[in-house]
Amino acid sequence: MLKGKQKRFLRSEAHHLNPIFQVGKGGVNENMITQISEALEARELLKVSILQNCEDDKNTVAEEIVNGTKAELVQIIGNTIVLFKESKENKKIKLPN
Repeated sequence: MLKGKQKRFLRSEAHHLNPIFQVGKGGVNENMITQISEALEARELLKVSILQNCEDDKNTVAEEIVNGTKAELVQIIGNTIVLFKESKENKKIKLPN
């Protein structure tokens, strides 16, 4: 579980990132979970944007992605979800204690 200080650090790290996934009309599916998991392994920190035509509530979408990828939810800001998962092979981000 992330601590407040770690979440603040990750939010500042994520600030300049562009979302690399979009959740639209179909909502979250297995394929998307797999792709997000692979991207998290490569990058550790990423953004997912929720499009206007998405039928699910953004909190539901965030929960489905977090449960599917075992990532940490850093924040939901507007229609963007920020996720973090420590990489097994490519550790890049050093979290403050």
